[in-house]
Amino acid sequence: MPATALLFLSFFILLALGVPVAFALATASLATIIYLGLPPLVLVIELAAGANASTLLAIPLFILTGEIMLRGGLSDRIIALATSLVGHMRGGLGQVNVVASMLFGGVSGSAIADVSAIGGTMIPQMKQRGFDADFAVNVSITAALVALLVPPSHNLILYSAAAGGGVSIAKLFAAGIVPAIMLTLAVMATTYVLAWRRGYRTEVFPGARTVLRCLIAALPGLLLILIILGGIRAGIFTAVESASIAVLYALAIATLVYRQMSPGAFMQMLSGAVRTTGVILFVIAAAAAFGWLLAYLQVPAATVAALKSVADSPTAVLLLMVMALLILGTFMDMAPMIIICTPIFLPVAQAYGISPVHFGVVLILTAGIGLITPPVGSVLFVGAGIGQISVGQALRSIWPFYLAALSVLLLVVLVPSLSLWLPGL
Repeated sequence: MPATALLFLSFFILLALGVPVAFALATASLATIIYLGLPPLVLVIELAAGANASTLLAIPLFILTGEIMLRGGLSDRIIALATSLVGHMRGGLGQVNVVASMLFGGVSGSAIADVSAIGGTMIPQMKQRGFDADFAVNVSITAALVALLVPPSHNLILYSAAAGGGVSIAKLFAAGIVPAIMLTLAVMATTYVLAWRRGYRTEVFPGARTVLRCLIAALPGLLLILIILGGIRAGIFTAVESASIAVLYALAIATLVYRQMSPGAFMQMLSGAVRTTGVILFVIAAAAAFGWLLAYLQVPAATVAALKSVADSPTAVLLLMVMALLILGTFMDMAPMIIICTPIFLPVAQAYGISPVHFGVVLILTAGIGLITPPVGSVLFVGAGIGQISVGQALRSIWPFYLAALSVLLLVVLVPSLSLWLPGL
């Protein structure tokens, strides 16, 4: 117990002092290792092992794919397609923002990348067209959560790695699709109601011919999602191989079809991918050492025993875990939260007969909602920064969107078939 208390207290104190998450994880682990009388070399070994899983190769490759498609013109064509499809609905550009986030999310696989790419374009446009800044920000940051569930979400890949590689990435990709569509529809409905209440004007439908033209322009990039998911599900290639193919395909589309990949953009793309990859892998390595200590101190077993004493049904246990994850998500980023919480809560879920695929979708969606929850929600802060408003201004009107996301989460928890139906086909 003293060692476990030291591990968690030192980690949370370091976070409160503003220490970066990766350094806080590594420092807390080192302090606990020394307290236990273990050689400090254990930390080095676990750091190296944490970043050495072959499955993790897919993450930098998918990040690189997202950078290529972002700088190669895909986001512009996706926004044009979304505008032609739903731009005439109540809320106009707000609806465009939601649909574009769903389509682009399949390429970026990251909520922060999605809100930066789509939100960075749409939020200023929405403000220019007469939408309130808080409305534009809240639509963007909530819609960006869809990127966490749409293939090729590197968060689902990270969950599979944290689970010891025993959870199929192909099944996780398929399991996230239905909840992602549900979340998209929920945010669109919320956008419609709020736009109607605020009296935002509607646009004129551009016609089927315009929709078809925009679809043809965006189709080469959108096919990337089908190639990734279809290839993995059909057993043609693994997740890492699909990521490599995605990079080559994205480069071919950006250079030969869209012709927007200049040498300068290519270098910026590589630089952005390297920076993002470096940050993520360092956090993964530090969180792996932290997770090893959790297992060493038998924290998962203690958690199972504690939950069994207060709940006796899988649904009740899952709801309790969701409440804990929502609290943790308010101050933890996705990567460390997935790696730390998976070895703690996954054994509990499996002890109650909960599918690890279903639990993975619940974990990712819950952690995503934490990204837009104060006091420390990274997507919330990014969106507010793009919209040039304070976080307080965004929070005053975010609650309808927040409730929409929570409603989808509750449905996914209570109806496991929503996430398990598609993988089971």
